[in-house]
Order: sequence, then structure tokens, then C-alpha cells
Amino acid sequence: MSSGMDAAAAGRWIRRPALLLAACHPAPAAAVTAFAAGLAAAAGRGRGAVLLTAAATAAGQLSIGWSNDCIDSARDTAAGRADKPLARGALTRGALTPGALTPRTVGTAAAAALAAVVPLSLACGTRAGAAHLTGVAAGWAYNLRLKRTAASWLPYAVAFGALPAFAAADVPPWWVTGAAALLGCGAHFANVLPDIPADRAAGVLGLPQRLGRRPSAAVAAAATSAATAVLVLGPGRPVPPAEGVALAVAVATALLAPVAPGRIPFLATIAVAGLDVVLLLARGPATP
Repeated sequence: MSSGMDAAAAGRWIRRPALLLAACHPAPAAAVTAFAAGLAAAAGRGRGAVLLTAAATAAGQLSIGWSNDCIDSARDTAAGRADKPLARGALTRGALTPGALTPRTVGTAAAAALAAVVPLSLACGTRAGAAHLTGVAAGWAYNLRLKRTAASWLPYAVAFGALPAFAAADVPPWWVTGAAALLGCGAHFANVLPDIPADRAAGVLGLPQRLGRRPSAAVAAAATSAATAVLVLGPGRPVPPAEGVALAVAVATALLAPVAPGRIPFLATIAVAGLDVVLLLARGPATP
């Protein structure tokens, strides 16, 4: 009996962290954290500042990701979203395995991460911390209400637009902020594309879900391509050949996305978003 209980306890300790990690939306969280750290490095900040930027960003992303799944747990369960750890645990409650997540566990993790965000952000500087906390607040506003409204794009624009100011601990040029905000909008539409049917079934009707898959793919491509145009043309200086090629690719993507078949619009949008990230990192968020 004792060995069986020990094995069950070990199973909980092994399984729960893995499920918690899956519930935080790890891929977007890691991508945004790496982006913020890269922007800080591109701005010429020291190693300690880059690490602190990464830590604050990671805490913010964890709080947003966990709160998202906790807030939506009942809706995801009703929609049969077995891809979500909390919903999967509720759907298999009769044969619940050791260490399965509960909304309380995920909510506690979200609260702990949110509590860590404030000192970590302010340790980056008052102005930088305020910019990051604005972005985190936008993420929570999305989870609590705005993701189910036609303004679902707004928190992404605010959060991404604030990221260069946070990473550089300085006020960036208008075109850097504008491009980052457009990139955020494009990320929102592209990220939602695979989940539109499931989101509609769950009653989550943000702007992409209201528009539908093909129009949303077109908006995603247009937003990321506009970000490229702002980054290339915004500084008002002669366009280097490599940036001219990037702009041509972005324009072609925006024009072809509405008519391209299958996953081509999504993949092309991701590619243009990658170009935007490279341009931002190469230029540096505090570039005059």
C-alpha cells in the first residue's frame, strides 16, 4: 500500500509541472520572452538588464497564459476542448490521473506570476516598468473581457507596441512603436486562425472569429506587411537593398493572402512576421 501511495505521489509531482507548462501557452510565451530579450540586447543594454527583461517578460507571459486557461476552463470544458489541460482533466474526471490540474491550481500559479511581474518590471526602471505593466494589463484585459469582443485586437496592439519601450528603457521612434503594434495585431489574427471553429463553438467571438478564417488570414497578412513597410520607410532614409526585398515580399504576401489556398496564407504571414522581428532586432528599438 505504501509503495502504491508513493508511486501515486511521485506521479503527481512529475505530471503536474508538465501540465502547468502546457497550460501557460508555452510557445507564444517563449517567443515573446526571447523577442523582448533580443530587443534589450539590440538596444545595447547590459547582460544583467537583458536577463532582468527576460525574467519580467516571462513572468508576465506566464500570468497571462495561466489566467487565460483558468478563466476559460468552464467554457473550454463545455466545448470539449481536450487540447486544453484544464478542460481535458474535467472531461476525464471519472478516470482522473494523479496530478491532474484544477482551476484553483492554475489560478494560484497565475496570481503568483502576476505578483512577481511588478517588482521584476520596476527593477528594469520606472519608465520601462510602467511600459511593461501596461502590456501585462492589456493581456489580462484580453483574457477577462476583450477576447470576446470586436476589440480583441486592441490588447495585442497595446502590449506589442509597449514592448520596445520596455526593452530599451527609453522612448523609441514612432515607427518602431507603430511597427510593433501592427506586428501584435498580425500575431493576434494569425494565432487565432487554427482555433476559429473551436472558439466559435465555445462562444469566444473576437474580431477574427466574427470575420471568419479567410478574411482574418488577409488581415493578418496585411498587418504584418504594414509593419514591414513602417520599419523600412519610417526612418525616412534611403532603403537598403535587403530591406527593399523584404518590403517586396511583404507586399506580395498582403496581395496574395486573400486568394491563396490552404495554409499558405498562415505560413506566409508567419514568414513576414519573422522578417519584421529581424528588422526590429537589426535596427534596435531605440534607434533614432
